[in-house]
Amino acid sequence: VQLVDSGGGAVQAGDSLRLSCAVSGPTVWTTTMGWFRQAPGLEREFVAGLRWSTTITDQADSVKGRFTISRNDAENTVYLQMNSLKPEDTAVYYCAAGRPYGSGPVRRLETYAYWAQGTQVTVSS
Repeated sequence: VQLVDSGGGAVQAGDSLRLSCAVSGPTVWTTTMGWFRQAPGLEREFVAGLRWSTTITDQADSVKGRFTISRNDAENTVYLQMNSLKPEDTAVYYCAAGRPYGSGPVRRLETYAYWAQGTQVTVSS
């Protein structure tokens, strides 16, 4: 299983970015997918998740209404659309995948078995 995330960059507050996570191996339809982020000196935290075989999504309160996770089954890719970015969104963002047909809360790190290398998002005021 290989995950490759991309799309990060340096933007101004209020701008938008779309992160992509290309998955090699299991289909994203059979795999719970998530986005996490980690700022310097802080623990990795949940951002958004999408449970396998559903369109049910979950977002952290800090990004609700601004970030949206989605899945493209044909491209086997997961996206994180980030709008109205704030300086506090600055972090390395990681895409993660659970085991196929796996269980576990989408918000928990332990639900995910595979991780991408991370992509930096920097938001200036």
